[in-house]
This record gives sequence, structure tokens and C-alpha cells, in this order.
Amino acid sequence: MAIQQNIIMDIPMTDLQSLIRLQTWLSPAFPTGAFSYSNGLEAAIGNGFVSTREELTQWLADVMQKGAGWNDAVILAEAWRVASMGDDLTDIANLSEAMNFSATRHLETMAQGSAFLLASKAWCDVALPSDCSLPVAVGAVAGSLRIDVEQTLAAYLHAYLSNQIQAALRLMKLGQQGGVEVLAELESVVLDTAKRSALSTLEDIGSSTVMADIAAMQHETLSSRIFRS
Repeated sequence: MAIQQNIIMDIPMTDLQSLIRLQTWLSPAFPTGAFSYSNGLEAAIGNGFVSTREELTQWLADVMQKGAGWNDAVILAEAWRVASMGDDLTDIANLSEAMNFSATRHLETMAQGSAFLLASKAWCDVALPSDCSLPVAVGAVAGSLRIDVEQTLAAYLHAYLSNQIQAALRLMKLGQQGGVEVLAELESVVLDTAKRSALSTLEDIGSSTVMADIAAMQHETLSSRIFRS
């Protein structure tokens, strides 16, 4: 017991504070409306692209490693670097908005980004337009407060993954245990993607998840839908 107590006492308070802040900002309870969006997963399930737990796991892994999730991570890392140096965030904010390939994807990231900026003013107020994408907003706030970029990326990607699984629970036969199993299986993907994107540059932006992009666009024309994207 004494050994464990010493280990806990050796953890810098700043690291614990950063952890708490990331947990707060990327919690489902943080007022960004994340529960309203599925990032095209609703259309993917509706069109039969995803119908089993195994297919869901592979779909989410692909999106995080080489799709919109990866691009968000690269954008977040760049926004973190710009903000940590106190430079102008306009260019990265404009680039991130321009990368949205569908109306609902644009709505999802911009609405959540604006909500995140508003709520995060309790900690810091960054120089960004009120209409801002979510990865830029998160990266800018974390960078301004010098929260470790890799930890921020891991928390961001885990929150994205958790939100996708919550959407899947409402859209397919998955079950709570199935959702937990997907989280466990993709833990290494989150960590690896966070590590790679922390060292990335804007030249690493790129996507090869064509079906996921198509699903995001098809969501705009679904006759009946639960989510906004």
C-alpha cells in the first residue's frame, strides 16, 4: 500500500489537472451536442455497409486511421502547435472548414466546435471565429493551456469512438457488452493514431475511406433519420 501511495504522490499536479480538463471537455456531458451526430454511421448501417460488431470495429478503425478521424487528428495537432506558439489560427480554421465534404459533416464539426469554444471559455478564451470546427477548437484550447498534444489527441479520438458506439447502440443489434468489446479492441488504434498524428504535419492529410465518405453524403437524403449527420 505504501508503494502505491508514493507512486500517486509522485504524479505532478499539472498532469492530473490536464487529465481532469480533458475528461471534462470530451465528456458526453460537455455541452457540444455530440449525441446528435453519427458522422455518417447512420447511413452506413441503414445501407448495409455495417451490420455486425466485427464490421463496426473495422469501420471505426478505418475512419480513425485513414479517414475523417485521421484528418481531424492532423488538424487538431496543427491547431495545438499554432496556439501553443501564440500564432494566428485563421489559416488552420479555414482549412479545416474547407475540408468538409458534405453538408451534414460541415454542420456536425462546425456546430460542435462553436459549442466547445463557448463552453471552454470557463478555462480560456482563444482568438478564433465563433464558427469553428471541433478539432481546431479542441487543439487551440489545449495548446493555449499547454496540455500535452498526444494526450489531447488520445482523449479526442476516444471521445469520437465512444460517441460512434453510442450511435451504433441505437441503430443496430450491438448491446452494451458489444459496445465495450469494440472499445477494448480499438484501444490500440486510438493510441497509435494519437502517437502518429502528434508528429504529423498538414502534408499528412489524406483519406482513403471512400465508403465512409459516401455514407456521410448519403445521410443528407435519408428519408428517415435519428441523427443530424
